[in-house]
Amino acid sequence: MMDDFRLKVFYSVGKNQSFTKAASELYITQPAVTKHIKLLEESLGVRLFDRKGNFITLTAAGEVLYKYATEIFRLYQEAIFEIGTMKNQFEGSLRLGASTTIGQYLISPILASFHGKFPQIELTLLNGNSEFIEKAVLEKSIDLGIVEGQKHHSSLKYTDFMEDELVAVVHSKSKYAKFSSISLEMLLEIPLVLRERGSGTLEVIELALKEKGIKLTNLTIVMHLGSTESIKSFLEHSQAMSFVSIRAIQKELLHQELKIIPIENLQMLRRFSFVNLHGQQDKLATSFINFAHRHYNQK
Repeated sequence: MMDDFRLKVFYSVGKNQSFTKAASELYITQPAVTKHIKLLEESLGVRLFDRKGNFITLTAAGEVLYKYATEIFRLYQEAIFEIGTMKNQFEGSLRLGASTTIGQYLISPILASFHGKFPQIELTLLNGNSEFIEKAVLEKSIDLGIVEGQKHHSSLKYTDFMEDELVAVVHSKSKYAKFSSISLEMLLEIPLVLRERGSGTLEVIELALKEKGIKLTNLTIVMHLGSTESIKSFLEHSQAMSFVSIRAIQKELLHQELKIIPIENLQMLRRFSFVNLHGQQDKLATSFINFAHRHYNQK
C-alpha cells in the first residue's frame, strides 16, 4: 500500500512546483523530499515529474495522481471535521482577525454558516490590513487571523486557504474605459489610487511589478487609501485606475459601473492564508479552518 506521507510529499511538491518549498512546508529536508518522490515513482512504476533545470512540471501520470491526491486530502479534512464534531461539544469563544479585503468580501458567509452550526461559540472579528492582523496574532489579542500576501514572520504558521487575483479597474465613465487592454509602458502614465503601506494588496502589486522591472516610484500614484470601498468610491469620481481583488467588484461589474482593463504580460495572483502562532492552535481554531476549507470547496 502507498505510504500516506509519500502522497503528502508528492502533493506538496505538485502544489508548490518546488522540492525546496515542499521541504519547507513539511519541515523535512530537501533530500528527504527527493527520496520520498523517488520511492513513490518506483512503487508506481512511472515518472511523476519532469525536471528541466530549476523547474519541475507534472507528467501526465503526475497530473492524474495530483487530481486524486487533491480529492483524497479534501475528503480526509471533511472526515476529520465530522469526527471532531461528534466527539467534541464545542463551546467557548474564538477571536478572529481578517485583513481588509477578506473581512469585507469573503468571511461573512463563512461566519454566518459557522454560527448556524455552532451557535454556542462566541465569534468576534477584528479587521485591519495584513500587517495589523499579523501583529494582533503575535500579541495574542486574536486566536486566528486570515491574511493576504507574503509570509513575514517565522513565529507564525501560515496555512493556505484560497487563491485570489488582483485586476486593474477603472470607472466605466473614465477615459481609459475605452481601452481593451494597455501596455506596461502606458501604465506608467495613468494616475493610480492604491492601498496603503502594510496592506497585502499593495505588497502583491509591488512584487508583481518588480518582476517586470517596475518600482512603485515609477508609477503615477495620486493617492493611497485604506480600503477597497474607498478606492471604488474614488474611482467613481475620477479618471484614475486601481488594482483590486476580482472578488470585491462582482456587483460593480454586473452593473457595468467598473471595467477591468487587462495589462499586457502582467498577472497578479495571491494567496489568502490562515495565520496563528506556532504550536498554539487550539481545537476551535482548527475546527474553524477545517470548516472554512469545507465551505469554500463546496461553493
